[in-house]
Amino acid sequence: MPNRIVISKFGGPEVLKYEKYLLPEQIDPNNIRIEQTSIGLNYIDTYHRTGLYPLPDKLPQCLGLEGAGRVVEIGNNVNHIKIGDRVAYASPPLGAYCEIRDFPADKIIKIPDFISNDEAASILLQGMTVEYLFERLYRIKKNDIILFHAAAGGVGLIACQWAKAIGCKMIGTVSTKEKETLAKENGCDYVINYKEQNLVEKVMEITENKGVPVVYDGIGKDTFNKSLDCLQTRGLMVSFGQSSGMVDQVDLHKTFNPKSLYYTRPTLMHYTRNKEELEISSNSLFEKIKSKKIKPNIFKTYNLKDANKAHEELESRKTLGSIILKP
Repeated sequence: MPNRIVISKFGGPEVLKYEKYLLPEQIDPNNIRIEQTSIGLNYIDTYHRTGLYPLPDKLPQCLGLEGAGRVVEIGNNVNHIKIGDRVAYASPPLGAYCEIRDFPADKIIKIPDFISNDEAASILLQGMTVEYLFERLYRIKKNDIILFHAAAGGVGLIACQWAKAIGCKMIGTVSTKEKETLAKENGCDYVINYKEQNLVEKVMEITENKGVPVVYDGIGKDTFNKSLDCLQTRGLMVSFGQSSGMVDQVDLHKTFNPKSLYYTRPTLMHYTRNKEELEISSNSLFEKIKSKKIKPNIFKTYNLKDANKAHEELESRKTLGSIILKP
């Protein structure tokens, strides 16, 4: 019997339990069965674990949105994938924290020859997140100056490289000297250590008191108001995560009216709604990896049974890149 990680109640990393489970005897006609070799760990997994984001089904439930492996069985209606193909995914349904799983074939991405399974599982969700943020939500341009929080995290390091490839000047925020060095090495033009420097003052100094046209904020509560202060008139606030907690209730008039600001709370799943959008996003990422404009960065690997330790490290906000779980 294969093994998986499930939660039976919401809470801290300790609620993640390792158990054996049964696979369905018959595969759905529209699904494929994947023997997983690599599982991506993402901050959204912690939101599902704590109950901050509601789960689609009742507990107990297996978590995880990202994985890679080898196809071992296909449903009768599947004709574009064959047994033995290397594939990956980065979308619901949840259930990636396991050794073998069934998954909808129309949400599957074939892994190119120049990317390993570990690399695919470490970069697909985070890389497609940067793709939609930079290419379709707000299209960054050469010589733009933008602000991106957590520049040395998994998403942030990809953002540094993506912006550099376009010629966009990125201001990245970090919390340590080590992260500052890493962000610069990955192409971040300006790095602000918010533990030692005044964020708003530094942004205004860099932009000659104009502010930035867009802020990408995955931190949430701790950075929300400062992010707004960094925006220029008619600037766009992109709030795509909340690793520090949910933002308190906002007075829309007092908050956004003084500079006629825009606000959006996007999610990757709304930018990869169908196979066409999924291919646009993944192909754009793969092309940048192939041309070496983007490089995968696996910070650490954990055994699947130690998912609780991986969650603890991720939530410490001390990681420098991506974490993967190995079945």
